[in-house]
Amino acid sequence: MNKAFIALGSNLANPIEQVKNAFIALEQLPNTRVLKKSSLYQTAPIDCRVDPLNPVPDFINAVVEIETELSPQGLLEALLTIEASVGRERPYINAPRTLDCDLLLFADIELDTDSLTLPHPRMHKRGFVLLPLSEIAPDAFIPNHGNVSQLLNPSLLTDIKKLDL
Repeated sequence: MNKAFIALGSNLANPIEQVKNAFIALEQLPNTRVLKKSSLYQTAPIDCRVDPLNPVPDFINAVVEIETELSPQGLLEALLTIEASVGRERPYINAPRTLDCDLLLFADIELDTDSLTLPHPRMHKRGFVLLPLSEIAPDAFIPNHGNVSQLLNPSLLTDIKKLDL
């Protein structure tokens, strides 16, 4: 069994429910067990197209730790299937989404293929990933960047609010 961390995010079609349902979908993956789930965090959009007439809604984000017998590619395919099952569309980069499931870390594997890069290439720059990840795994290590808890800094944490549900 390998440990992996997955970031979840949604800002369309009842985002809180989308993320909660993603927790359930991950629990139903074959040969996989959810170990820990972070709290939910509300986050302002980052790197999204700006249109004053149609502002991008805030995101709901979380991170999940799993244990799985799936390969990294097999897990990625399962995550893409979960996204597709809730109508995820990709009309352009960083478009609003019903659900985003990003594979952050998988065991100690470092990988760079056309379809998957491990660790996730931008996770160390994203407060909406680091904060929930540090909640469930403060000692997680991101190769070439360091310990998750050491990477958290105030500049990454603006516009992030922990939800009390």
